[in-house]
Amino acid sequence: MRIGMLADTYKPHISGVTNHISLNKNFMQAAGHDVFVFTFGDLEYIEDEDNVIRSVGLPLVDTGYYVNLAYSKQARDILKTMDVLHVHHPFVSGPLAQRYGRLYGIPVIFTNHTRYDLYYKAYLPHFPEELGENILHSYMPHFCERCEMVIAPSPGMRAVLRKFGVETPVEVVPNGVDIRPFQDCTRKIERTQFGFDDTDIVLVYVGRMAPEKNLKFLLQAFAGVHAAYQKARLLLVGGGPNLERLRDGVRESGLEAAVQFAGIVPYADIPAYMHMADAFVTASVTEVHPLTVIEAMAAGLPVLGITSPGVGDIVEDSVNGFLSPNDLAAFTAKLARLVSEHELREKLSQGASETAQAYAIERTSQILLEKYQSVCAKNEKERSKLRAGFDQILDIITK
Repeated sequence: MRIGMLADTYKPHISGVTNHISLNKNFMQAAGHDVFVFTFGDLEYIEDEDNVIRSVGLPLVDTGYYVNLAYSKQARDILKTMDVLHVHHPFVSGPLAQRYGRLYGIPVIFTNHTRYDLYYKAYLPHFPEELGENILHSYMPHFCERCEMVIAPSPGMRAVLRKFGVETPVEVVPNGVDIRPFQDCTRKIERTQFGFDDTDIVLVYVGRMAPEKNLKFLLQAFAGVHAAYQKARLLLVGGGPNLERLRDGVRESGLEAAVQFAGIVPYADIPAYMHMADAFVTASVTEVHPLTVIEAMAAGLPVLGITSPGVGDIVEDSVNGFLSPNDLAAFTAKLARLVSEHELREKLSQGASETAQAYAIERTSQILLEKYQSVCAKNEKERSKLRAGFDQILDIITK
């Protein structure tokens, strides 16, 4: 099968969507399929993998995203040979997928990875909320109707699409993770690298340092816990637009010894950082299906998160971690339990390891391939009917 993945941005931009596309591409290619990524960006960028077809695009400031209204001729010539087009962003790549899909008779699948209703609030705080909601309610139902299949990575995200007014059937296919490096990690990162020791309780967050991740809330909760439990430590791994502001906040609060920033680290090193910690923490409510939560569980870390679509679909309270309301006092209380109750952490760690098995990339990519095959078979059936109809018309005309 020849599979086209369409995205507004790809490597070197770091995001959960980029990781999702890359992981599925690798596993599907290993299974004998031809997978191509169609995206926009700097044509001078030196690709580190095959079958990435990049068209020139207008950069959106420094977000890593690019805009264009068409693919290059080279990209179109390759795209027309695809059996299925899987689009991962609805506003730029989405209309292009639908335009070329109709033109070349290729079915289009869309996966909604992002809480667009929360992202515009984080990045455009002065944008009228009612106007943003109206735009999503106007755009998303129409866009989804024009796809052969719509996928949500979690039941919570399917409910969000329904809130947008999407009535098209929505399949739930979890985003997968290559859990083996997190289960079998042998590399060790010494805690002393960050001024921590073996008696400390180390909490880790891995992800973007960005407004939508609610990290100020997380640091406020940690400050409350650290005041009562001096051995609590927090390691923040990743980069982003809020990194320096967060560093400043930590210095101002006097938590420099307890809170450390690892910055951006190679993805291959993330399992080692996970294994250095005792638990994983996130206060984000904008996740759709957070891969880092699954990766943490695969490393045997219990997870503390806020009840919301995405995190709430993976974390089961008191089974593989804790869920808290979006309330600082409640979140701080759960965090205190995670830090102070060793036997409970051990129990939650076992539950986390068991949960991660359901999200193994081998399983989820196979489910995705079955979805591709079903839409391709349906598309071929429709095309056969169309050809039969034309043949009947020709028979009548030529008699």
